[in-house]
Amino acid sequence: MRTVLILGAGFGGLELAAGLSESLAGEVHVVLIDRNDAFMFGFSKMDILFHDQPPEAVRIPYADLTRPGVEFRQEAVTSIDPHTRRVTTDRSEYQPDILVVALGADYDPAATPGFVEDGHEYYSIDGARRLRERLESFAGGTVLLAILSVPFKCPPAPYEGAMLLHEKLTRRGIRDSTRIHVLSPMDSPIPVSADTSSALVAALADRDIAYSPGLRVHALDPQQHVATTRTGDLAYDLFIGIPTHRVPAVVEASGLTEGGTDGWVAVDPRTLATPYPGVYAIGDCADAPVPRAGVFAENAARTVAAGIAAHLHGSPPPEKYRGQGTCYIEFGDGLVGKVDADFLSGPAPVAPFSGPSIELAREKAEFAATRRHRWFTG
Repeated sequence: MRTVLILGAGFGGLELAAGLSESLAGEVHVVLIDRNDAFMFGFSKMDILFHDQPPEAVRIPYADLTRPGVEFRQEAVTSIDPHTRRVTTDRSEYQPDILVVALGADYDPAATPGFVEDGHEYYSIDGARRLRERLESFAGGTVLLAILSVPFKCPPAPYEGAMLLHEKLTRRGIRDSTRIHVLSPMDSPIPVSADTSSALVAALADRDIAYSPGLRVHALDPQQHVATTRTGDLAYDLFIGIPTHRVPAVVEASGLTEGGTDGWVAVDPRTLATPYPGVYAIGDCADAPVPRAGVFAENAARTVAAGIAAHLHGSPPPEKYRGQGTCYIEFGDGLVGKVDADFLSGPAPVAPFSGPSIELAREKAEFAATRRHRWFTG
């Protein structure tokens, strides 16, 4: 019986555990570690912010995980030695046969001066709750919604946030007295898909939401309530930022980021293997040539599961990582669009767009329900 240790129980970690439970039943013991006691889909933070859902209603406790051959442990990882595959947590120590790092990305709000003091975000549960409380007392004015750094999780999320904010302020009757302005350092919302980008830009314009591509906010002045950009200062009454992302400190300290781009874990883009034998990295922490999004971590997990099975069985290597995933996009009024992205299968990425509809809203709900069943009970 081989031991596979998975650090992180997000999209990637849960899919990998489920896949190994199926393909290597009775051959591997999977230990899944996460510092949290429950999983939450990233888009659930939108429900907390805009649809008044309490966090408890969208949490899926890891205690519900009953996959055969998978053991969940709530522990915080304190050190990783990729040379020996030795992992230390706040409760134990491990030296598995195979180690998979799926610890995601952390947020670094202090990377933008003034953001901690005078900004809001909705990428964390606490941030979404805090912004919801702020919006309850918001009476109108200028809202700046800015992407503070690239890469960041879920590329459509800033534009979803702007459109759902428009919807919320319209319901409250203060949209006419509010100016919403979206700023991004990127030249288009979804660079890999011109159709998706055009649809999002048009949707912002239809809602009278200003959009400034290629413009980055460098700092905030909490006293004057202005954001600094290369073209000048922009005044705001409410600043919402997509915070700078970074690899978790314990991963950086491990040396796994050496050779990776901009401080992310270096991996073989075909297999997600690191330079260290028996050590893989998947999801937001890995320097794979795909966006940071759960669906790509899920696809990476399937690649790694097949690679582990081939290694243990002495079989030929599986097909390379394809970088495929479907991203659903909230447009408001109960309508959802989607983009089906394939980054690595062909000579160039392709990402066709499907326009917003009620049918796709139902498909998104089914997407979540299917994964909850697969990951937790099978």
